[in-house]
Amino acid sequence: MKAKVKSQRAKLKMQNAKCFLYLCLSVLICGSISVHAQNDGAEQNKTGRAGTFAIVGARIVTVSGATIENGTVVIKDGKIAAVGAGVAVPAGAEKIDGKGLSVFPGMIDASTNMGLAEITLGLAASVDLTEVGDMNADARAIKGIHPHSAHVNVTRVNGITTVLSAPTGGTISGQAAIINLNGSTPDEMAVIKDFGLVINFPSVAGGGGRGGGGGGRFGGPAIDFNQAVQRRDQAVEDLKKIFRNAEAYLRAKAAYARDKALPYPATDQKLEAMAPYIHGEKPIIFSAERERDIRAVAKFVGEMKVKGIIDGGQEAWKAADDLKKNNIPVVYTHIYSLPVREDDAYDYLFEAPSKMQAAGVKFCISTGNTGSEVRDLPYHAGIAGAFGLSKDDALKSVTLYAAEILGLGDKMGSIDVGKIANIVVADGNILESRTKIKYLFINGRLLPLTSRHTELFDSFKDRK
Repeated sequence: MKAKVKSQRAKLKMQNAKCFLYLCLSVLICGSISVHAQNDGAEQNKTGRAGTFAIVGARIVTVSGATIENGTVVIKDGKIAAVGAGVAVPAGAEKIDGKGLSVFPGMIDASTNMGLAEITLGLAASVDLTEVGDMNADARAIKGIHPHSAHVNVTRVNGITTVLSAPTGGTISGQAAIINLNGSTPDEMAVIKDFGLVINFPSVAGGGGRGGGGGGRFGGPAIDFNQAVQRRDQAVEDLKKIFRNAEAYLRAKAAYARDKALPYPATDQKLEAMAPYIHGEKPIIFSAERERDIRAVAKFVGEMKVKGIIDGGQEAWKAADDLKKNNIPVVYTHIYSLPVREDDAYDYLFEAPSKMQAAGVKFCISTGNTGSEVRDLPYHAGIAGAFGLSKDDALKSVTLYAAEILGLGDKMGSIDVGKIANIVVADGNILESRTKIKYLFINGRLLPLTSRHTELFDSFKDRK
């Protein structure tokens, strides 16, 4: 009897092993098919064509000024050459009939990981978001961006032309890049290769990063509040120590450059990369959510005399006085998030942009997404526009306000002569889901409105 039971158990183990093997093989096969489907480069490197274009008879939403109900936009040499109601069409320009259409500046998402992650779940080789260690100031997002990512085309065909792509992980994650969503190489896409240093600011909740989690109902065992404050304060002191070490290192290098008789300071690439940020030449992007942590960021910015930007900012409107005092703008990423506390109203996060606007805080709206849902940026702004933010400010929150926070207000974000021709032509308001994009320009190039999604739609739309 015992022998029979052992034999049955052995057979069962063998069957389970076979099932597991088949499951693993199916996952690998499906994964490889999925990867091939999403990374088929057939449409990912269609970079459009340059030329002189004139969009004639369209409604022009300049964003920076009054809307022109029946005007012309001329694009030449990658820039906006002329805008107005009585603009003449240059000889040889390709005319685009804008009757019934509206012209907008391309939208800008100021907080993404675009090009650094393809399939975040199940394919680790397609994810390049973090580096090993807690301090990686020398890590540059521009070096890891994949220009042929399926997310690029899927995003841009919905009217988003520019994004900030940032690394994550650790306390000092690395340097974010600003890219246009067109180009065959990262350098071709680059608007600013090294824009800002990303720091996951220590939080009272017990960690940094987006979401402000840690402890309590959804974050595991509750942490004593006083202990959490002590941990946060110690982590902030450790962060200040890194800044002081970088300052000392740079002073030593400068002293050696003046007097070669001094000891040569050993090269430290991580501290070297801190130079433009500790000197206030470039901004630091601080991930922070709760009021107490945002106020701590403002204090840090004031004490260290650096330029700061808040990324996340769930409760930024509550810290408006400190943010305004230290000239810290907010890249708000929580329109699609759920309220954190049980007693928060359902529209608590929807209303935050309007509260920041009322409090005089400089802000823009972002998806905060790795790539696949950056295409939803206009709908984030649209929801904010339905919950207290004016329609004009909702549009500006993903165009001109974002450009200004990224230091690009003189180059993009509105339809003005001399700015980069990142332009969207649509059959309605670009913040509405029913609107269709008809023409898209990035750097003055007319791009095909194709993506993996459009190809799949065309492949299956006539099947019965």
